[in-house]
Amino acid sequence: MTDSDLSPEPAGSGPAGSDPAGSDQVRRAVPVAVDIAGQWAWRLLAVAGVLAVAFYLIATFKEIVVAFLVALLISALLVPFVQFLSRHRWPRWLAIVVSLVATFAILGALILLVETQVRAGLPSLETQSVQAYNSFKNYLSTSPLQIDSSQFDGYLNQIGSAIQSHSSQLFSGALTVGSSALHILTGALLTLFATIFILIDGAGVWRFVTRLFPRRARPAIDGAGHAGWLTLTTFVRVQLLVATVDAVGVGLFAFFLGLPLAIPIAIIVFLASFIPVVGAIATGIIAVAVALVFVGPVQALIMLGGVLLVHLLEAHVLQPLVMGSAVKVHPLAVVFAVAAGTLLAGIPGALFAVPTIAVVNVMVNFIAKGTWRSTARQGVRRLQGQN
Repeated sequence: MTDSDLSPEPAGSGPAGSDPAGSDQVRRAVPVAVDIAGQWAWRLLAVAGVLAVAFYLIATFKEIVVAFLVALLISALLVPFVQFLSRHRWPRWLAIVVSLVATFAILGALILLVETQVRAGLPSLETQSVQAYNSFKNYLSTSPLQIDSSQFDGYLNQIGSAIQSHSSQLFSGALTVGSSALHILTGALLTLFATIFILIDGAGVWRFVTRLFPRRARPAIDGAGHAGWLTLTTFVRVQLLVATVDAVGVGLFAFFLGLPLAIPIAIIVFLASFIPVVGAIATGIIAVAVALVFVGPVQALIMLGGVLLVHLLEAHVLQPLVMGSAVKVHPLAVVFAVAAGTLLAGIPGALFAVPTIAVVNVMVNFIAKGTWRSTARQGVRRLQGQN
């Protein structure tokens, strides 16, 4: 054996990956801030990739996802009523049937009321529309624009010619509407079936979902799910109350100001108010526009004041008192959530944005608090005692 055999090997001459000194030198050469930023960067990229895949799957199966989410909202509204009837010794199947029939009866009554009001007010509405049209033409002729009747009729003819030239696109759009109607019917059936199964055995469905996770994570998932469900039921009941108050307030202002179709306007406000904050304001603007066209500018200003008053009542009285601490979502977060949901998924995105944020916020806070760990330890001790 020679001296060269006893001499230490030069750095980097060993097997690949066996040079911790070299890797330490490289790590020391990189600033700590850059190292931390790099670690955060690849983790954020991984999270973004998972979210992108999730959004892609949701967009691909949007009809199924929307139907399931609507079923969750309806179930969150009906489950407390079913449980109330069950506690009063009603058979569960009868409680479910009564709750579903009552829901369909209320929706049918609203639709029938709108149809009746529109049919009764259509003649006077046509007369008022003609008067508003003539008043608008006279205003244009006397305004600084100086648009007389012949010029106005010429503009209308140009619009009619443009519609005729694009009739093929309108026909294809009608086909698209027919296809959308088929999708809506399919989604309605899926929503009905999902609602029925959630009402029948929602707890069993949730237990099945919980068993998909590792045993150690099940207490956290189960507790977070129950907290999220409580938040969702509270949100739906509060939004139902808020929508009713908004509809009654705007409808009364429209009725006393003599607006045509005051009851249909109130029903539209009621349905749109399930989109928090934004829905009531958007439909209130419609009421203001109707007042401006058919009644007058003074009544339109009064209608605008009524809409703002109802909105202030919702934001500063109903939401803090009724919502309480169950759903902790700041109004600014509500506005941005609705805007983002609308940009991403249209009306369904606006409808589901706020309840999604509220539920996710409560679930994450529950897991972060760690109160579920005591339940997990008790479960482990119980299993050890059985063994």
